[in-house]
Amino acid sequence: MNTTAFAQRHIGPREEDQIQMLKTIGVDSIDQLIYETIPDDIKLKKPLNLEAPMSEQEYLVHIHNLSKKNKVYKTYIGLGYHPTILPAVIQRNILENPGWYTAYTPYQAEIAQGRLEALLNFQTMITDLTGMELANASLLDESTAAAEAMSLLYAVRDRDQKKANVNKFFVSEYILPQTLSILKTRAIPVGIELVVGPESDFDFSSDFFGAILQYPGKLGQITDIKSFIERANNANIKVAVAADILSLVKLEAPGKFGADVVVGTTQRFGIPMGYGGPHAAFFATKEAYKRDIPGRIIGVTKDANGNRALRMALQTREQHIKRDKATSNICTAQVLLAVMAGMYAVYHGPKGLQFIANNVHSTAVLLSESLKKLGFDQVNSEYFDTLQIKTDAKKVKKIAKEKKVNFYYPDEETVSISINETTTVRDLNYLILVFSEIANKEAFTIDEIPSANAISENLQRQSDFLTETVFNSYHSETELMRYIKKLERKDLSLNHSMISLGSCTMKLNAAAEMLPLSIFKWANVHPFVPAKQAKGYLTVLKELEDQLTEITGFAATSLQPNSGAQGEFAGLMVIKAYHESRGDHHRNICLIPSSAHGTNPASAVMAGMKVVVTKSTEKGNIDVDDLREKAELHKDNLSCLMVTYPSTHGVYESAIKEITKIIHDNGGQVYMDGANMNAQVGLTNPGNIGADVCHLNLHKTFAIPHGGGGPGVGPICVAKQLAPFLPGNPVVKTGGDQAITAISAAPFGSSLVCLISYGYIKMLGSQGVTDATKIAILNANYIKTRLQGHFDTLYSGEMGRAAHEMIVDCRPFKANGIEVTDIAKRLMDYGFHAPTVSFPVAGTLMIEPTESESKAEMDRFCDAMISIKKEIDEASKDDVNNVLKNAPHTLDMITSDEWLMPYSREKAAFPLDYVRDNKFWPSVRRVDDAYGDRNLICTCAPIEEYMEA
Repeated sequence: MNTTAFAQRHIGPREEDQIQMLKTIGVDSIDQLIYETIPDDIKLKKPLNLEAPMSEQEYLVHIHNLSKKNKVYKTYIGLGYHPTILPAVIQRNILENPGWYTAYTPYQAEIAQGRLEALLNFQTMITDLTGMELANASLLDESTAAAEAMSLLYAVRDRDQKKANVNKFFVSEYILPQTLSILKTRAIPVGIELVVGPESDFDFSSDFFGAILQYPGKLGQITDIKSFIERANNANIKVAVAADILSLVKLEAPGKFGADVVVGTTQRFGIPMGYGGPHAAFFATKEAYKRDIPGRIIGVTKDANGNRALRMALQTREQHIKRDKATSNICTAQVLLAVMAGMYAVYHGPKGLQFIANNVHSTAVLLSESLKKLGFDQVNSEYFDTLQIKTDAKKVKKIAKEKKVNFYYPDEETVSISINETTTVRDLNYLILVFSEIANKEAFTIDEIPSANAISENLQRQSDFLTETVFNSYHSETELMRYIKKLERKDLSLNHSMISLGSCTMKLNAAAEMLPLSIFKWANVHPFVPAKQAKGYLTVLKELEDQLTEITGFAATSLQPNSGAQGEFAGLMVIKAYHESRGDHHRNICLIPSSAHGTNPASAVMAGMKVVVTKSTEKGNIDVDDLREKAELHKDNLSCLMVTYPSTHGVYESAIKEITKIIHDNGGQVYMDGANMNAQVGLTNPGNIGADVCHLNLHKTFAIPHGGGGPGVGPICVAKQLAPFLPGNPVVKTGGDQAITAISAAPFGSSLVCLISYGYIKMLGSQGVTDATKIAILNANYIKTRLQGHFDTLYSGEMGRAAHEMIVDCRPFKANGIEVTDIAKRLMDYGFHAPTVSFPVAGTLMIEPTESESKAEMDRFCDAMISIKKEIDEASKDDVNNVLKNAPHTLDMITSDEWLMPYSREKAAFPLDYVRDNKFWPSVRRVDDAYGDRNLICTCAPIEEYMEA
């Protein structure tokens, strides 16, 4: 075995295991299996053109050397991004801990109570600081959260007859530039008219359904949002506020003034800038809008014993379930970052946050006074941390560059300086030195930063926040370390066992890929620094774009979309721009197969398209005749087809080239959903199949960890004709020469975690990524074969093979009174997270083992499934008191003095011998979903407040 080859460490089955697995499947070689699985006409004729693979050691030296090309100057740019101090206890125990970063979205609540509690803390922190009634479990970034706020207010306007046809939305001129760009991207397709101007000039006309304010404004000025909101409320205009989270420690909560939605980013709560992300945005609103809120909400409910339990609330109302009726396509969050930000608040508590906010504000006040003493005109009358200097910006820029300091220069006469948590007395004196040289005056020295205030009394915070016990208990490192560990023990993550989720590709997130995230010169670069300071990043991002372009067979790539849903939307907006560049403004029909992900129709509607659904055959494939009929019917207005390949049913459809040709022949473009790209890399690709644009889930195929439900990255790769339209950014030039407006806030999206995918490809090389795909197919077909005779596979290819995943049918077990949910819960007793439940077919399990699982682990899983099948056979519809219906079984149940079950404790807790060696105990019994929806509580309320509901 070559111990330096990363592929040997990433790919699970050993060579001798592969031989046994092929024998079980009934083929002589991997090549024969691939021949029987993938249609011959779409296979690549030559290997991918990627560099030779690096060993882990070579890669870590390489990435460390590249980091030195980034110049980390003292940065006071602001604009929604600030240097922070990430407490080491959070860095080591969460960011660098696979128990946290390899967890999946908490759909299986009983084995996710740890991260659910951490997210409930996050929601409580947000509702407290914003003064709102309800917050979600995070969104992607501040700017996209602001766009979601606009969309929500636009959707709920219909409930007021007077506003039903009103489409104007006011945007304060103080809004962040990247937010304005995204508001434009989202407004135009759905018919919202943006009106940008000074808050003081707004006439509160009945022509407006809503408004958004920046608090404080982009250049630091704090405006009287209290008066604005009062006047808006009187005029029946709903108001969203984009607020700085740290400033809300000093400023009164917008909810107290009557705001309808409050959004922002929690990046300031200890999250590294990472050249733009990932960061957890927040979204808080009123209880009245709970069924319109985008993303996920964590709620309090009870389990089968009546004990407190947490879960994702209102799950069936998630926007993507609404398909083309959705107002948002967001079905994810930034969980890992939200957990870290929430822990920052837990660690510091209200008094700690007040200390930090007071220090930031006092430093800004002292700097303002010092600059005035040097003769500079600081024009902000009220501010939290950002000063606005009227001076010769060109002169300042020259000297600041020499002194290795970054400011923001909105125009030739203005310099903006944002103070942050890391700014010390020494930094303050250095700033004074810089400006004394600019003013040609003698510098002076500050010895300390006295407490100061530049905020008027009517806007100062009066309301309490973070009064709950959790925010007032864990302020020593020992206590926080133990609290984090306590929560981690309640979660089943990839460091415990295989998570075989179909469509979600829970593969190994290798330590060598993750380590660079903690390197100082990768973590601490502001996304708007001059390009010369980000040479390391620009090298990596350009090469990653080239790698993905080669893998997909396309011409260009944009890394900007920071989730799969954003990638879908970006791809459709690029297609829309292409058609419009040719004068085809009328092309707005989007064909979507009935089997598609729910986010597909939601994204199409957001892009201003009309969805036409095409049929599937009994075998789960696209009905080609129905597709042709609808393509020809709509040929004059056809915009595109959205298709997933291999299909959502886990099959390589042999008619895919015919399908793409039908669309092209009728004037449309083909958008391919890249959710199943792990079954394509190195063997086929979207370009070869005939697609025009494909989004990739880097958190699936390319090894970025799911982090308990985020971060995700969803770049788009496009054919030559679409390349000119790739998205731009208003601050840093990106995208094509006819770029659409921004899709995400940062120029390159979540740049920091793109290092992971870069490393994944760099260490595997052409042969490695191809072998990964082959073994993913081998592993899926091995499980399929082992489960034959116990579970029926719903769909197969023409030669009876699965792709990288398969759907097993659990509907026949209803005859024994057993539902697919019972199987999912029982798997927890065997130490496994359930496969994907009831998607894309109700009553089924979709299983995807990935290439990084070993034969031994897959055998344990198959043994568990076969054992469960025996338990199903023993079950009766007439007797629900059985081991499946009572699953999962907790430690409290098993150790209770009383045991009234008709089966043994051993059968409940240790159904197979291997379970004893590494038992995972669910911390609660089966949760009551319906109870939680009827009694929605989404903050850290005491148990008594809901148990009597």
